[in-house]
Amino acid sequence: MEKVNTIAAIATALGEGGISIVRVSGENSLKIVNEIFKGKDNRKLLDIKPYSMRYGFIVEKETQELLDEVLISFMKAPRSYTAEDTVEINCHGGILAAKKVLEEVIKSGARMAEPGEFTKRAFLNGRIDLSQAEAVIDIINAKTEISMKSAVQQSKGKISEEINSLREELLKIIASIEATVDYPEADLEEVTANEVSIKLNKILDRINFILSTAEEGKIIREGLNIVIVGKPNVGKSSLLNSLIMENRAIVTNVPGTTRDVIEEYMSIEGVPVKIIDTAGIRKTNDLVEKIGVKKSKEKIDDSDLIILMLDSSKKLDAEDKKIIDYINKKKYIILLNKTDLGDKIDLDDIYKLNSKFIIKTSIKSGRGLDKVKSCIKDLFFKGEIKSTDLFVTNMRHKEGLIRAKESCIEALQVLKNTSAIDLASIDIRNAWANLGKITGDTLEENIIDKIFSQFCLGK
Repeated sequence: MEKVNTIAAIATALGEGGISIVRVSGENSLKIVNEIFKGKDNRKLLDIKPYSMRYGFIVEKETQELLDEVLISFMKAPRSYTAEDTVEINCHGGILAAKKVLEEVIKSGARMAEPGEFTKRAFLNGRIDLSQAEAVIDIINAKTEISMKSAVQQSKGKISEEINSLREELLKIIASIEATVDYPEADLEEVTANEVSIKLNKILDRINFILSTAEEGKIIREGLNIVIVGKPNVGKSSLLNSLIMENRAIVTNVPGTTRDVIEEYMSIEGVPVKIIDTAGIRKTNDLVEKIGVKKSKEKIDDSDLIILMLDSSKKLDAEDKKIIDYINKKKYIILLNKTDLGDKIDLDDIYKLNSKFIIKTSIKSGRGLDKVKSCIKDLFFKGEIKSTDLFVTNMRHKEGLIRAKESCIEALQVLKNTSAIDLASIDIRNAWANLGKITGDTLEENIIDKIFSQFCLGK
């Protein structure tokens, strides 16, 4: 990226709408837009006050023909999104109007921005760090209110503050070790292996705590995949319809009605949840149904949670037990459905499964459905979902924390076996560097480029 260039892009979604925004950022942004702007009494833009707007028209540079009626806003460096002079042209919504305005901006000397380049400039200019930049795309992609709130917290620097605090503590340890090793004759307080170990263990506890939020953070960011499984005609499609409160799946008394995977979305206290209704798992000679059963097993393997439905009015058979064995190592909830028709299942037959997550239900009457959501919160959020908590929502951040943890453990091992604080400082430096990758302080340029390439154009 040539940082000296002035860049431009349409910052709003393409399509019909009331307003479109063409964003221009760089040293010459005001000068470039000034060349194609015509205000009241032919007034130009060069005298516009920062953080104000001016009404006028965008004109075609060569013919001076009016293209669109606009409002121009100007943000002066460094108090702008990119920390550069930034001009935003508010024109009429619609693909053609925005594209024509952008074309004239390009003709006047700007170049098309690369995906994510505006946010990348904000990072390179020091206005935000890398974890805050990544939060921008999480805000854009947020599926529910809680995922958006979590991303906003990160964009404000909540993760950064914690990571920078850890790095500062590690840096203090490194500095004290170097002072002890390099200047033994100086009148400085010597640092012992025991003292370093105590400090490192405290840092390790903090890292472990942050890592413990990673599973919840992933779910808040990406959503929860729940697969409903069971034999044919146990009520899987009825459960899907009840959870989303819509008649999405066809329900009949004929076993094997659902032959393909049906996916729908819902929200549990702001957490995005994808509910997947699968074909009943059983032996069948029907080719189409066989394909459906195969897809059901694939969805089980990819799921975060399985809801196994059993027909409470019938005793368990070999097929039921086979499904139980198949899901035993996953997170699950067992629904004993059709309790209004009888209760013939012996709980001893499902002894392998945790009784805490076995619920007697009647989808027909609505009995037990409220307990399903409570179980989900117990399994994934310790019973309560809070958007204000610190969450690691990014896999790259998790990896950096894991590598830092490993380095801390290696340093502790060195201190335990040799008491050599100078050798331990090598691992402590590695921990410091791995944490720096989260905020972008110690990350290679090619990785930074890859991260910003995932952004949409205009952001």
